[in-house]
Amino acid sequence: MDKWLTVRNHWYSRQINTSTCTVIVLLLLITLAVALLSLASGKYMLSLPEVIDALRSRTIADNAFIVSILRTPRMLMALLAGGALAVSGLLLQTIIRNPLASPDIIGVTSGASATAVFFLSFMTSWLSVQWLPLAAMAGGFAGATLVYLLAWKSGISPTRLILVGVGISAVMVACTTMLLVFSPLSSTLSAYVWLTGSVYGARWHEVTTLCLWLLPAAILLVALARTLAVNELDDALIIGLGVSMERARLVLLALSVYLAGAAIAYTGALGFVGLVAPHIARRIGGKSGTSLIVVTMLVGANMVMIADLIGRTQFLPLDLPAGIFVSAIGAPFFIYLLLRSRS
Repeated sequence: MDKWLTVRNHWYSRQINTSTCTVIVLLLLITLAVALLSLASGKYMLSLPEVIDALRSRTIADNAFIVSILRTPRMLMALLAGGALAVSGLLLQTIIRNPLASPDIIGVTSGASATAVFFLSFMTSWLSVQWLPLAAMAGGFAGATLVYLLAWKSGISPTRLILVGVGISAVMVACTTMLLVFSPLSSTLSAYVWLTGSVYGARWHEVTTLCLWLLPAAILLVALARTLAVNELDDALIIGLGVSMERARLVLLALSVYLAGAAIAYTGALGFVGLVAPHIARRIGGKSGTSLIVVTMLVGANMVMIADLIGRTQFLPLDLPAGIFVSAIGAPFFIYLLLRSRS
């Protein structure tokens, strides 16, 4: 049975579920363990003291370069992107009230993918590849906006949003395939790696930029945590509580698109994280509101970090994209959800 701890003073009052706090602490410890293992593992294995010394810049130059320049940005990029995609999926599943909802459904992933392939194939001779994240983010927003506009009919119906999203995503995938067919051979490999999803070659300036993109979203998430919990109720109850249902859904939808677009722009089309992580979070102890957001974020971060660690260490000297192993986990889970919803 759940136990609750009440925190109250003159300005603040909240009940805290102690079992959920225990889950969060355990997830934080797992995240720390995976992060240290990621920093220590690779073609050149390092011990834990060597990793700590390298982070403190008190070791030889080679270890410091491996840990601080090559592995730490990559690990942080996986953590940030995984957390952002997971929370994006949580917001969508809450708004649409469908366990199969994810950023792929509303056109974010497909729009970003089509734009990124076009950029890599035909624009790199005019613009630096550093503009790729902005191009992908713009494509993700454009895809989601198109889905939203086509699904609008005196408001947004969750079922209509899913149906329109599936159709637009299919069109975008077809456009992406056509772009790959007509793209130069020199850019096709880069496009395929991006479409698979990878944190390979992440650098500190990219991690810093992604942090700056995600910071306002994190602040807004804290402010909207209770609104997210309210959206789990029936429409009549939401209106009875005095909440503007359409406005709340629009804000949460825009925040979901923003989070997914920012993550996809820097890591490529990592699939299934936004679909699987919220379900795992609910099963292991996430309740609602802030606690569910935190648990979901940690689950998504660990999914991508572990997937990248497997791709980087288990197939040496090859370095496989993390998206392959995220899909290997997510696809069977997706089939399980389909069978469960069918029965």
